[in-house]
Amino acid sequence: MAAFEPNSLRSYSQEDVQRILQLAIARQADDQDKEFSYEQLLEIATELEISPETLKLAEIDWRSQHNELQQRQAFNTYRMTKFKKRFGNYAIVNGFLLLVDFVGGGTVTWSLYLLLFCGLAIGLDVWNTFQTKGEEYEMAFQRWNRKHQIKQTINSFVNKWFKALQA
Repeated sequence: MAAFEPNSLRSYSQEDVQRILQLAIARQADDQDKEFSYEQLLEIATELEISPETLKLAEIDWRSQHNELQQRQAFNTYRMTKFKKRFGNYAIVNGFLLLVDFVGGGTVTWSLYLLLFCGLAIGLDVWNTFQTKGEEYEMAFQRWNRKHQIKQTINSFVNKWFKALQA
């Protein structure tokens, strides 16, 4: 589309409209961390002829997506923490075996084979940890998410029970 076209001849897809409005709102805000109140959001929606019901449904969808994104970030952090711990364990064990081999014979011989096998295990661990797409990742995330939700439910129940006992 040429920049010299009259306004009446311009047309945009829904995706283009969303992106243009997103950029306009970002430019209008003096600070990237500026927050909008619900009333301001409702006013913007009204100006765009978006009904309050549609806005409410969109907000519910956004909260759901936002919560899932936060859960995925927490899961990825959990996986990275576990990987760092396993990598530390591999490094300590292999360092010890290298030291035993070197002190025992003055050279490094048999411990290199163990180091290679552990290196293979670390390589597979790296692959599994940093793979964030695919069916296996989704299954691991769902398992972790269920465990996480069960823990939250149990903690909530125990906290309510303790509060009831204290009262």
